[in-house]
Amino acid sequence: MSRRSGSADLPLHGGRVPRWLADRMTRLGAVMCEAIVHTYGRDELLRRLAHPFWFQSFGAVMGMDWHSSGITTSVIGALKRGLAPLSGELGVHVCGGRGRHSRATPAELHAIGERVGIDGAALAQASRLVAKVDSAAVQDGFDLYLHGFIVTDDARWVVVQQGMNGARGQARRYHWLSEDLRSFVDAPHAAIEGPGQGRIVNLADRRAQDSRTAQVALLRELGPHAIACEAARIEGRTSIARPEPDAPQLELLPHLTMPDHHDVRDGDVVVRRLHGALAAAAECGPRDFAELLQVPGVGARTVRALAMVAEVMHGAPCRFSDPARFSLAHGGKDRHPFPVPTRVYDHTIGVLKTAVRNAKLGRDEQLAAIARLDEQARRLERTATGPGVQALIAQERRDSHALGGRSIFGWEPPPEAAPSDAMPPDAIPADASRKLG
Repeated sequence: MSRRSGSADLPLHGGRVPRWLADRMTRLGAVMCEAIVHTYGRDELLRRLAHPFWFQSFGAVMGMDWHSSGITTSVIGALKRGLAPLSGELGVHVCGGRGRHSRATPAELHAIGERVGIDGAALAQASRLVAKVDSAAVQDGFDLYLHGFIVTDDARWVVVQQGMNGARGQARRYHWLSEDLRSFVDAPHAAIEGPGQGRIVNLADRRAQDSRTAQVALLRELGPHAIACEAARIEGRTSIARPEPDAPQLELLPHLTMPDHHDVRDGDVVVRRLHGALAAAAECGPRDFAELLQVPGVGARTVRALAMVAEVMHGAPCRFSDPARFSLAHGGKDRHPFPVPTRVYDHTIGVLKTAVRNAKLGRDEQLAAIARLDEQARRLERTATGPGVQALIAQERRDSHALGGRSIFGWEPPPEAAPSDAMPPDAIPADASRKLG
Protein backbone atom coordinates (compact mmCIF):
# COMPACT_ATOMS: atom_id res chain seq x y z
CA MET A 1 0.00 0.00 0.00
CA SER A 2 1.40 3.42 -0.90
CA ARG A 3 1.86 5.77 2.01
CA ARG A 4 0.10 8.59 0.19
CA SER A 5 -3.12 6.88 -0.77
CA GLY A 6 -5.19 9.77 -2.05
CA SER A 7 -7.66 12.49 -1.15
CA ALA A 8 -11.40 13.04 -1.01
CA ASP A 9 -14.00 15.78 -0.75
CA LEU A 10 -16.20 15.38 2.36
CA PRO A 11 -19.37 17.41 2.87
CA LEU A 12 -19.56 18.75 6.43
CA HIS A 13 -22.64 17.33 8.20
CA GLY A 14 -24.06 18.06 11.63
CA GLY A 15 -26.36 15.98 13.81
CA ARG A 16 -25.77 13.09 16.18
CA VAL A 17 -25.75 9.32 15.79
CA PRO A 18 -28.80 7.85 17.60
CA ARG A 19 -28.04 5.47 20.46
CA TRP A 20 -29.66 2.47 18.76
CA LEU A 21 -27.25 2.83 15.81
CA ALA A 22 -24.19 3.83 17.85
CA ASP A 23 -24.49 0.64 19.91
CA ARG A 24 -24.67 -1.50 16.78
CA MET A 25 -21.74 0.34 15.18
CA THR A 26 -19.72 -0.34 18.32
CA ARG A 27 -20.43 -4.07 18.18
CA LEU A 28 -19.98 -4.45 14.42
CA GLY A 29 -16.82 -2.32 14.26
CA ALA A 30 -15.22 -4.26 17.11
CA VAL A 31 -15.96 -7.71 15.74
CA MET A 32 -14.77 -6.73 12.24
CA CYS A 33 -11.50 -5.49 13.75
CA GLU A 34 -11.20 -8.74 15.71
CA ALA A 35 -11.60 -10.72 12.50
CA ILE A 36 -9.01 -8.60 10.65
CA VAL A 37 -6.46 -8.94 13.47
CA HIS A 38 -7.08 -12.68 13.72
CA THR A 39 -6.66 -13.18 9.96
CA TYR A 40 -4.02 -10.60 9.00
CA GLY A 41 -2.53 -9.20 12.22
CA ARG A 42 -2.55 -5.82 13.95
CA ASP A 43 -0.30 -4.08 11.44
CA GLU A 44 -2.78 -4.77 8.65
CA LEU A 45 -5.60 -3.24 10.70
CA LEU A 46 -3.52 -0.08 11.09
CA ARG A 47 -2.76 0.02 7.36
CA ARG A 48 -6.47 -0.20 6.55
CA LEU A 49 -7.39 2.55 9.00
CA ALA A 50 -4.73 4.73 7.34
CA HIS A 51 -6.34 4.23 3.93
CA PRO A 52 -8.98 6.93 3.27
CA PHE A 53 -11.03 4.89 0.79
CA TRP A 54 -11.20 1.89 3.13
CA PHE A 55 -12.04 4.08 6.13
CA GLN A 56 -15.00 5.67 4.33
CA SER A 57 -16.29 2.26 3.20
CA PHE A 58 -15.88 0.90 6.73
CA GLY A 59 -18.15 3.65 8.05
CA ALA A 60 -20.66 3.16 5.24
CA VAL A 61 -21.07 -0.57 5.89
CA MET A 62 -21.83 0.29 9.53
CA GLY A 63 -24.87 2.38 8.60
CA MET A 64 -23.45 5.91 8.74
CA ASP A 65 -24.07 8.58 6.09
CA TRP A 66 -21.98 7.14 3.28
CA HIS A 67 -20.60 10.41 1.90
CA SER A 68 -20.25 12.71 4.89
CA SER A 69 -17.56 13.86 7.28
CA GLY A 70 -19.60 12.40 10.14
CA ILE A 71 -18.17 8.97 9.37
CA THR A 72 -14.87 10.03 10.92
CA THR A 73 -16.31 10.97 14.31
CA SER A 74 -18.67 8.01 14.48
CA VAL A 75 -16.10 5.38 13.44
CA ILE A 76 -13.45 6.63 15.88
CA GLY A 77 -16.06 6.73 18.66
CA ALA A 78 -17.37 3.25 17.84
CA LEU A 79 -13.88 1.76 17.82
CA LYS A 80 -12.94 3.48 21.06
CA ARG A 81 -15.96 2.01 22.81
CA GLY A 82 -15.87 -1.38 21.13
CA LEU A 83 -12.14 -2.13 21.35
CA ALA A 84 -11.63 -0.93 24.94
CA PRO A 85 -12.81 -4.24 26.51
CA LEU A 86 -10.68 -6.15 23.96
CA SER A 87 -7.49 -4.09 24.29
CA GLY A 88 -5.76 -6.62 26.52
CA GLU A 89 -6.52 -9.45 24.11
CA LEU A 90 -5.95 -7.68 20.79
CA GLY A 91 -3.25 -5.24 21.88
CA VAL A 92 -5.03 -2.38 20.10
CA HIS A 93 -5.91 0.85 21.92
CA VAL A 94 -7.96 3.80 20.65
CA CYS A 95 -7.33 7.24 22.13
CA GLY A 96 -8.63 10.74 21.52
CA GLY A 97 -11.74 11.73 19.64
CA ARG A 98 -13.55 14.97 19.07
CA GLY A 99 -13.12 18.22 21.01
CA ARG A 100 -12.17 17.67 24.64
CA HIS A 101 -11.51 13.98 23.94
CA SER A 102 -8.78 14.95 21.47
CA ARG A 103 -7.04 17.04 24.13
CA ALA A 104 -6.99 14.04 26.46
CA THR A 105 -4.94 11.97 23.97
CA PRO A 106 -1.47 12.55 25.54
CA ALA A 107 -2.70 11.54 29.00
CA GLU A 108 -4.35 8.42 27.56
CA LEU A 109 -1.12 7.47 25.78
CA HIS A 110 0.91 7.93 28.96
CA ALA A 111 -1.49 5.60 30.79
CA ILE A 112 -1.31 2.96 28.03
CA GLY A 113 2.48 3.16 28.05
CA GLU A 114 2.63 2.46 31.76
CA ARG A 115 0.15 -0.39 31.47
CA VAL A 116 1.70 -2.30 28.55
CA GLY A 117 5.35 -1.26 28.82
CA ILE A 118 5.85 1.05 25.83
CA ASP A 119 7.13 4.63 25.75
CA GLY A 120 3.95 6.61 26.41
CA ALA A 121 5.86 9.89 26.51
CA ALA A 122 7.20 9.35 22.99
CA LEU A 123 3.72 8.46 21.76
CA ALA A 124 2.28 11.59 23.37
CA GLN A 125 4.98 13.65 21.65
CA ALA A 126 4.10 12.01 18.33
CA SER A 127 0.44 12.91 18.90
CA ARG A 128 1.32 16.56 19.51
CA LEU A 129 3.61 16.74 16.48
CA VAL A 130 1.01 15.20 14.19
CA ALA A 131 -1.57 17.73 15.33
CA LYS A 132 0.92 20.59 14.98
CA VAL A 133 1.92 19.63 11.43
CA ASP A 134 -1.68 19.45 10.21
CA SER A 135 -2.69 22.67 11.97
CA ALA A 136 0.41 24.81 11.33
CA ALA A 137 2.74 23.29 8.73
CA VAL A 138 -0.16 22.43 6.37
CA GLN A 139 -2.13 25.67 6.04
CA ASP A 140 -5.08 24.64 3.91
CA GLY A 141 -7.95 26.55 5.53
CA PHE A 142 -9.20 23.69 7.73
CA ASP A 143 -9.26 23.94 11.52
CA LEU A 144 -8.65 20.65 13.32
CA TYR A 145 -11.42 19.49 15.64
CA LEU A 146 -10.89 15.71 15.83
CA HIS A 147 -7.80 13.67 16.64
CA GLY A 148 -7.92 9.87 16.90
CA PHE A 149 -4.76 7.95 17.84
CA ILE A 150 -4.83 4.13 17.49
CA VAL A 151 -1.76 2.38 18.94
CA THR A 152 -0.75 -1.26 19.38
CA ASP A 153 1.17 -2.99 22.15
CA ASP A 154 4.36 -2.84 20.05
CA ALA A 155 4.06 0.97 19.72
CA ARG A 156 2.94 1.05 16.08
CA TRP A 157 0.20 3.57 15.44
CA VAL A 158 -2.12 5.33 13.05
CA VAL A 159 -3.63 8.79 13.45
CA VAL A 160 -6.89 9.91 11.86
CA GLN A 161 -7.70 13.56 12.36
CA GLN A 162 -10.12 15.94 10.72
CA GLY A 163 -10.47 19.67 10.15
CA MET A 164 -13.40 21.76 9.03
CA ASN A 165 -13.92 24.82 6.89
CA GLY A 166 -17.29 26.08 8.08
CA ALA A 167 -17.57 28.79 5.42
CA ARG A 168 -17.35 26.20 2.67
CA GLY A 169 -19.31 23.52 4.51
CA GLN A 170 -16.49 21.04 3.91
CA ALA A 171 -14.16 18.83 5.94
CA ARG A 172 -10.72 17.38 5.35
CA ARG A 173 -9.45 14.20 6.91
CA TYR A 174 -5.76 13.46 7.44
CA HIS A 175 -4.30 9.94 7.85
CA TRP A 176 -0.90 9.18 9.39
CA LEU A 177 0.83 5.81 9.66
CA SER A 178 3.89 5.13 11.81
CA GLU A 179 5.09 2.35 9.50
CA ASP A 180 8.21 3.58 7.64
CA LEU A 181 7.75 7.08 9.10
CA ARG A 182 11.18 8.72 9.27
CA SER A 183 10.27 12.36 9.69
CA PHE A 184 7.30 14.39 10.89
CA VAL A 185 8.13 17.24 8.49
CA ASP A 186 9.05 15.51 5.23
CA ALA A 187 5.96 14.10 3.47
CA PRO A 188 4.72 12.18 6.53
CA HIS A 189 1.06 11.64 5.61
CA ALA A 190 -0.37 8.30 4.64
CA ALA A 191 -3.17 10.27 2.99
CA ILE A 192 -4.98 13.60 3.04
CA GLU A 193 -8.68 13.70 2.23
CA GLY A 194 -10.48 16.87 1.32
CA PRO A 195 -11.51 19.30 -1.40
CA GLY A 196 -8.94 21.23 -3.34
CA GLN A 197 -8.72 24.80 -2.07
CA GLY A 198 -6.34 26.22 -4.67
CA ARG A 199 -2.76 26.89 -3.59
CA ILE A 200 -1.95 25.84 -0.03
CA VAL A 201 1.11 26.15 2.18
CA ASN A 202 2.39 22.65 2.92
CA LEU A 203 5.75 22.83 4.70
CA ALA A 204 5.49 19.10 5.41
CA ASP A 205 6.02 18.27 1.73
CA ARG A 206 9.45 16.81 0.92
CA ARG A 207 9.88 19.51 -1.74
CA ALA A 208 9.72 22.15 1.02
CA GLN A 209 13.04 21.06 2.58
CA ASP A 210 14.89 24.08 1.13
CA SER A 211 12.11 26.38 2.32
CA ARG A 212 12.22 25.00 5.86
CA THR A 213 16.02 25.39 5.97
CA ALA A 214 15.84 28.93 4.59
CA GLN A 215 13.18 29.96 7.10
CA VAL A 216 15.30 28.82 10.01
CA ALA A 217 18.35 30.64 8.57
CA LEU A 218 16.37 33.85 8.01
CA LEU A 219 15.01 33.79 11.52
CA ARG A 220 18.52 33.27 12.92
CA GLU A 221 20.23 35.92 10.76
CA LEU A 222 17.62 38.65 10.45
CA GLY A 223 15.37 38.23 13.45
CA PRO A 224 11.54 38.34 13.52
CA HIS A 225 11.27 42.15 13.19
CA ALA A 226 13.27 42.35 9.96
CA ILE A 227 11.31 39.45 8.51
CA ALA A 228 7.99 41.12 9.36
CA CYS A 229 9.13 44.38 7.68
CA GLU A 230 10.18 42.53 4.53
CA ALA A 231 6.85 40.69 4.40
CA ALA A 232 4.99 43.99 4.67
CA ARG A 233 7.09 45.45 1.84
CA ILE A 234 6.26 42.67 -0.63
CA GLU A 235 2.53 42.37 0.18
CA GLY A 236 1.60 44.69 -2.67
CA ARG A 237 3.62 42.90 -5.31
CA THR A 238 1.42 41.80 -8.25
CA SER A 239 3.84 39.86 -10.44
CA ILE A 240 4.08 36.11 -10.00
CA ALA A 241 7.43 34.38 -10.41
CA ARG A 242 7.52 31.71 -13.08
CA PRO A 243 8.45 28.23 -11.82
CA GLU A 244 11.85 26.84 -12.70
CA PRO A 245 11.76 24.42 -15.66
CA ASP A 246 13.01 21.55 -13.49
CA ALA A 247 10.69 22.30 -10.54
CA PRO A 248 9.19 19.09 -9.12
CA GLN A 249 5.61 18.49 -10.21
CA LEU A 250 2.74 17.60 -7.92
CA GLU A 251 2.36 13.91 -7.23
CA LEU A 252 -0.70 12.39 -8.90
CA LEU A 253 -2.84 10.58 -6.35
CA PRO A 254 -6.20 8.80 -6.46
CA HIS A 255 -8.94 11.26 -5.56
CA LEU A 256 -12.26 10.22 -4.05
CA THR A 257 -14.97 12.85 -4.41
CA MET A 258 -17.81 12.60 -1.92
CA PRO A 259 -20.78 14.45 -3.47
CA ASP A 260 -23.15 16.76 -1.64
CA HIS A 261 -26.25 14.74 -2.54
CA HIS A 262 -27.42 12.44 0.23
CA ASP A 263 -29.26 9.88 -1.91
CA VAL A 264 -27.33 7.04 -3.52
CA ARG A 265 -27.41 7.35 -7.31
CA ASP A 266 -26.42 4.98 -10.09
CA GLY A 267 -23.14 6.76 -10.70
CA ASP A 268 -22.10 6.40 -7.05
CA VAL A 269 -21.87 2.59 -7.30
CA VAL A 270 -19.67 0.31 -9.40
CA VAL A 271 -22.54 -1.93 -10.49
CA ARG A 272 -20.46 -4.94 -11.57
CA ARG A 273 -19.05 -5.16 -8.04
CA LEU A 274 -22.55 -4.90 -6.59
CA HIS A 275 -23.78 -7.69 -8.87
CA GLY A 276 -20.78 -9.80 -7.87
CA ALA A 277 -21.70 -9.49 -4.20
CA LEU A 278 -25.35 -10.32 -4.89
CA ALA A 279 -24.39 -13.36 -6.95
CA ALA A 280 -21.92 -14.58 -4.33
CA ALA A 281 -24.58 -14.29 -1.63
CA ALA A 282 -27.04 -16.30 -3.73
CA GLU A 283 -24.49 -18.97 -4.69
CA CYS A 284 -22.56 -19.37 -1.42
CA GLY A 285 -25.31 -18.59 1.06
CA PRO A 286 -27.29 -21.84 1.02
CA ARG A 287 -24.15 -24.00 1.05
CA ASP A 288 -21.95 -22.16 3.55
CA PHE A 289 -24.35 -20.50 5.93
CA ALA A 290 -27.49 -22.58 6.34
CA GLU A 291 -25.47 -25.77 6.80
CA LEU A 292 -22.28 -24.46 8.42
CA LEU A 293 -23.11 -21.49 10.61
CA GLN A 294 -26.52 -22.64 11.83
CA VAL A 295 -27.43 -19.14 13.05
CA PRO A 296 -31.22 -18.79 13.37
CA GLY A 297 -32.73 -16.15 11.10
CA VAL A 298 -29.88 -15.98 8.62
CA GLY A 299 -31.54 -15.73 5.24
CA ALA A 300 -30.63 -14.38 1.82
CA ARG A 301 -30.81 -10.74 2.93
CA THR A 302 -28.37 -11.26 5.82
CA VAL A 303 -25.94 -13.15 3.60
CA ARG A 304 -26.01 -10.24 1.14
CA ALA A 305 -25.01 -7.87 3.93
CA LEU A 306 -22.29 -10.31 4.99
CA ALA A 307 -20.90 -10.34 1.44
CA MET A 308 -20.29 -6.59 1.65
CA VAL A 309 -18.89 -6.86 5.17
CA ALA A 310 -16.59 -9.63 3.90
CA GLU A 311 -15.22 -7.35 1.22
CA VAL A 312 -14.41 -4.65 3.78
CA MET A 313 -12.55 -7.25 5.84
CA HIS A 314 -10.71 -8.92 2.95
CA GLY A 315 -10.84 -6.67 -0.14
CA ALA A 316 -7.88 -4.99 -1.81
CA PRO A 317 -7.56 -1.17 -1.54
CA CYS A 318 -8.50 -0.67 -5.21
CA ARG A 319 -12.02 -1.98 -4.50
CA PHE A 320 -13.09 0.86 -2.22
CA SER A 321 -13.44 3.63 -4.78
CA ASP A 322 -17.25 3.57 -4.40
CA PRO A 323 -18.12 3.75 -0.66
CA ALA A 324 -21.79 4.20 -1.56
CA ARG A 325 -21.95 0.52 -2.51
CA PHE A 326 -21.27 -0.51 1.08
CA SER A 327 -24.22 1.52 2.34
CA LEU A 328 -26.40 -1.07 0.58
CA ALA A 329 -25.47 -3.55 3.32
CA HIS A 330 -27.14 -1.82 6.28
CA GLY A 331 -28.64 1.39 4.90
CA GLY A 332 -28.20 4.74 6.60
CA LYS A 333 -29.45 6.53 9.69
CA ASP A 334 -30.98 9.35 7.60
CA ARG A 335 -32.96 6.86 5.49
CA HIS A 336 -30.46 7.01 2.61
CA PRO A 337 -30.18 4.82 0.68
CA PHE A 338 -32.86 3.16 2.87
CA PRO A 339 -33.65 2.83 6.59
CA VAL A 340 -31.30 0.66 8.64
CA PRO A 341 -32.67 -2.93 8.62
CA THR A 342 -31.99 -3.53 12.32
CA ARG A 343 -32.84 -7.21 12.26
CA VAL A 344 -30.44 -7.85 9.37
CA TYR A 345 -27.82 -5.74 11.15
CA ASP A 346 -28.21 -7.79 14.34
CA HIS A 347 -27.95 -11.07 12.42
CA THR A 348 -24.76 -9.81 10.74
CA ILE A 349 -23.22 -9.08 14.13
CA GLY A 350 -24.36 -12.46 15.43
CA VAL A 351 -22.79 -14.37 12.53
CA LEU A 352 -19.48 -12.53 12.85
CA LYS A 353 -19.33 -12.96 16.63
CA THR A 354 -19.98 -16.69 16.31
CA ALA A 355 -17.29 -17.01 13.63
CA VAL A 356 -14.68 -15.04 15.61
CA ARG A 357 -15.47 -16.84 18.86
CA ASN A 358 -14.98 -20.24 17.19
CA ALA A 359 -11.82 -19.04 15.41
CA LYS A 360 -10.28 -18.26 18.80
CA LEU A 361 -10.88 -21.91 19.70
CA GLY A 362 -9.08 -23.06 16.58
CA ARG A 363 -12.14 -23.60 14.41
CA ASP A 364 -11.63 -21.22 11.49
CA GLU A 365 -14.23 -22.74 9.16
CA GLN A 366 -16.82 -20.03 9.76
CA LEU A 367 -14.42 -17.13 9.17
CA ALA A 368 -13.24 -18.96 6.07
CA ALA A 369 -16.84 -19.21 4.84
CA ILE A 370 -17.20 -15.44 5.18
CA ALA A 371 -13.91 -14.91 3.33
CA ARG A 372 -15.22 -17.10 0.51
CA LEU A 373 -18.03 -14.61 -0.05
CA ASP A 374 -15.44 -11.98 -0.99
CA GLU A 375 -13.54 -14.43 -3.20
CA GLN A 376 -16.73 -15.47 -4.98
CA ALA A 377 -17.86 -11.88 -5.46
CA ARG A 378 -14.62 -11.01 -7.22
CA ARG A 379 -14.88 -14.08 -9.41
CA LEU A 380 -18.55 -13.63 -10.32
CA GLU A 381 -18.59 -9.89 -10.96
CA ARG A 382 -17.17 -10.45 -14.44
CA THR A 383 -20.33 -12.21 -15.58
CA ALA A 384 -23.04 -11.61 -12.95
CA THR A 385 -26.12 -9.55 -13.71
CA GLY A 386 -28.83 -8.31 -11.39
CA PRO A 387 -31.14 -5.45 -10.46
CA GLY A 388 -30.10 -1.86 -10.92
CA VAL A 389 -29.16 0.32 -7.97
CA GLN A 390 -32.49 2.16 -7.86
CA ALA A 391 -34.50 -1.06 -8.19
CA LEU A 392 -32.57 -2.57 -5.29
CA ILE A 393 -33.12 0.51 -3.13
CA ALA A 394 -36.85 0.54 -3.97
CA GLN A 395 -37.17 -3.12 -2.95
CA GLU A 396 -35.33 -2.44 0.30
CA ARG A 397 -37.75 0.35 1.14
CA ARG A 398 -40.73 -1.89 0.41
CA ASP A 399 -39.29 -4.57 2.72
CA SER A 400 -38.10 -2.14 5.36
CA HIS A 401 -40.92 -2.66 7.85
CA ALA A 402 -40.48 -6.44 7.83
CA LEU A 403 -36.73 -6.07 8.35
CA GLY A 404 -37.06 -3.77 11.35
CA GLY A 405 -36.27 -0.65 9.33
CA ARG A 406 -35.33 2.33 11.47
CA SER A 407 -33.92 5.81 10.92
CA ILE A 408 -33.64 9.07 12.82
CA PHE A 409 -37.30 9.57 11.85
CA GLY A 410 -38.39 6.44 13.73
CA TRP A 411 -39.49 2.93 12.81
CA GLU A 412 -40.69 2.27 9.27
CA PRO A 413 -44.45 1.69 8.98
CA PRO A 414 -45.93 -1.13 6.88
CA PRO A 415 -46.04 -0.23 3.18
CA GLU A 416 -49.83 0.18 3.21
CA ALA A 417 -49.99 2.13 6.48
CA ALA A 418 -50.34 5.87 6.78
CA PRO A 419 -47.48 7.79 8.45
CA SER A 420 -49.51 8.06 11.66
CA ASP A 421 -49.54 4.25 11.92
CA ALA A 422 -45.78 3.93 12.31
CA MET A 423 -44.53 1.49 14.90
CA PRO A 424 -43.85 2.78 18.40
CA PRO A 425 -40.14 3.20 19.18
CA ASP A 426 -39.72 -0.10 21.05
CA ALA A 427 -41.96 -2.33 18.95
CA ILE A 428 -40.52 -5.27 16.99
CA PRO A 429 -42.75 -6.91 14.36
CA ALA A 430 -43.48 -10.44 15.53
CA ASP A 431 -43.25 -11.94 12.05
CA ALA A 432 -40.11 -10.14 10.91
CA SER A 433 -37.78 -13.08 11.50
CA ARG A 434 -39.83 -15.21 9.12
CA LYS A 435 -39.50 -12.61 6.38
CA LEU A 436 -35.71 -12.18 6.42
CA GLY A 437 -35.18 -14.37 3.36
